[in-house]
Amino acid sequence: MECRPNCGACCIIPSISSPIPGMPDGKPAGVPCIHLTEDLQCGIFHSPDRPAVCGGFQAEKLVCGDSREEAMETLAELQGIEIGNQ
Repeated sequence: MECRPNCGACCIIPSISSPIPGMPDGKPAGVPCIHLTEDLQCGIFHSPDRPAVCGGFQAEKLVCGDSREEAMETLAELQGIEIGNQ
């Protein structure tokens, strides 16, 4: 499965414990990564500075569902957090 345009769920919902450029302590769950662009794409997708955990995440129907909303809900459930309107 290809990442859907204008989603960004994987750059918002999961926590990241490893350092990210500009976020030396990682990223808390539910907080958008500072590299998430206005069109909800990863701004460091092709950079060697992109965290390994991000590079290891692959879009899959089971997690991403049929819409951005489904992806946000599924990832939030897996992360164990409540989400508002992101």
